[in-house]
Amino acid sequence: MHAYRSHTCADLTAANVGDTIRLSGWVHRRRDHGGVIFIDLRDHYGITQVLCDPDSPVFSQIERLRSEWCVRIDGTVKARAPELVNEKLPTGEIEVYIRDMEVLGGIEADLPLQVFGDQEYPEETRLAYRYLDLRREVMQRNMVLRSDVVSSIRQRMWGNGFKEFQTPIITASSPEGARDFLVPSRLHPGKFYALPQAPQQFKQLIMVSGFDKYFQIAPCFRDEDPRADRSPTDFYQLDMEMSFVEQQDVFDTIAPVIAGVFEEFGGGKAVDAPAEWAQISYRDAALWYGSDKPDLRNPIKMQVVSEHFAGSGFAIFAKLLEQEGTEIRAIPAPTGGSRKFCDRMNAFAQKEGLPGMGYIFWRKQSVDSIAQERGISVKEVNAMVKSGEITLGEEAAGPLAKNIGPERTEAIRQQLGLGVGDAAFFLGGKPKAFEGVAGKARTVIGNELGLTDKDRFAFAWIVDFPIYERDAETGKVDFEHNPFSMPQGGMAALDGAPEEVLGYQYDLACNGYELVSGAIRNHKPEIMFKAFEIAGYGKDEVEKRFGGMVNAFQYGAPPHGGCAAGIDRIVMLLAGQDNIREVIMFPMNQRAEDLMMGAPSEPMNEQLRELSLRVVEQD
Repeated sequence: MHAYRSHTCADLTAANVGDTIRLSGWVHRRRDHGGVIFIDLRDHYGITQVLCDPDSPVFSQIERLRSEWCVRIDGTVKARAPELVNEKLPTGEIEVYIRDMEVLGGIEADLPLQVFGDQEYPEETRLAYRYLDLRREVMQRNMVLRSDVVSSIRQRMWGNGFKEFQTPIITASSPEGARDFLVPSRLHPGKFYALPQAPQQFKQLIMVSGFDKYFQIAPCFRDEDPRADRSPTDFYQLDMEMSFVEQQDVFDTIAPVIAGVFEEFGGGKAVDAPAEWAQISYRDAALWYGSDKPDLRNPIKMQVVSEHFAGSGFAIFAKLLEQEGTEIRAIPAPTGGSRKFCDRMNAFAQKEGLPGMGYIFWRKQSVDSIAQERGISVKEVNAMVKSGEITLGEEAAGPLAKNIGPERTEAIRQQLGLGVGDAAFFLGGKPKAFEGVAGKARTVIGNELGLTDKDRFAFAWIVDFPIYERDAETGKVDFEHNPFSMPQGGMAALDGAPEEVLGYQYDLACNGYELVSGAIRNHKPEIMFKAFEIAGYGKDEVEKRFGGMVNAFQYGAPPHGGCAAGIDRIVMLLAGQDNIREVIMFPMNQRAEDLMMGAPSEPMNEQLRELSLRVVEQD
């Protein structure tokens, strides 16, 4: 028999009754029932119930066992009594009577966290003892899912004729939107390598080298502030590039891969066919959803309603609209027509740093309002309603309705397609100043009113990103998005107003997250130099920063484009998690620290001397 096991803890069935077997695993749960000790023995594959009574030669050793001890047991498979069968376990028809036991790994101290059960522990504890945290069922399931997703992606890419190539992990520093992690060179004192933020330049060079379709599951390193859907140090992406393609070719290639993975691992949730994925311009996404990664499970679409407030009795909005570049937007809230809900959303806006959020809600006309309007008593109105002289209609309520009057209020209702029981919320100013809060409010409204379809994965391509933006105070033009994107219209597009130049750049949004980002690349040196010149970068600086790629483009570069899909976010969505650290094997904490391994750590003086470095204390 094998030294450690003849079967896994998921293998044994009624067909094994009477067999002598060997299992190895961890003590998941221990129960003492009047001298008979039951143990749920767990390994990576499952759980088997084993038991021992005082007649067993190893009973005294079994009594010593506690949770998470690693043991080997030899025993005989027995059938459980029909009333004791556990249908929740694949091994629930049998149990193993222990004849022999060996402790493979004992525990000297108290467990800092329990593997059995569903207790909640502080994230700092979970990360410091990640090897214990990873033993828990949900974490085992998440990591297996991650492995299976990566395997599926590779199979799909190979099936599409892509070749997998690896690009360097040590390279030159490159300004690509985030801070680099620098690596000092021992052989070249005073000089530094960088960990790549992405294989961006290398994958374009692969296209220049004549390879038609490239991909890899690439590690990327960025010194960024952490958030729930982003690691502060490193992440993995499906990186791909293709030659002789246009934007739609990239969509047609990557969309079936993403859709297929979500259909395979999405747990039965609906996944729209790629042909049905909307293509929404960046500006429309900002207007309708307040985000360039909209959650289309939420049907709410915001609208501009400035005309209804211009010159109105609501002075705040009326005066605001006299300023250049301002507008008023409405967030429809079907079924949100109650003062309680409107006050709650107003409080939400205040928590987001705004003075509040205007609202109107529509309700059945009240007896009180008719009495006030006609100057008669409530009793008289009730009598008139009862006699049929008055029919209760609908009315608009809220401070905005009173200030702008019934005609403007009705025009807003008609434009938004709302009725009794509905509400609308309003934000105004320069769009960039309030779009983020408007997008958050849309999300909260959709969730609280039950409008967002949680049983679905909703995808949309966001296209037509502007390449440039102008600083409102200094007037300086800089890149707003990917500087390597080909401008729509080529060189001719760069002769107009910079703010109007759009790039062949695109993102794929899913359920409020950016899953994919990519572009058709600017492969022509003359267009690249002009594009950077507009943003204030001279030819010499471009050649210094991106010399390898610019030089390569002078030797017959093909038109090419591609994208990168975030592996961690894909798995996070498929696992139904809200935090990306739940699907990363050994993540950093929110301060970019590895509590288990003790990183970052102070270097030894010998290491610093070898690298010609010195640590300087900062005030």
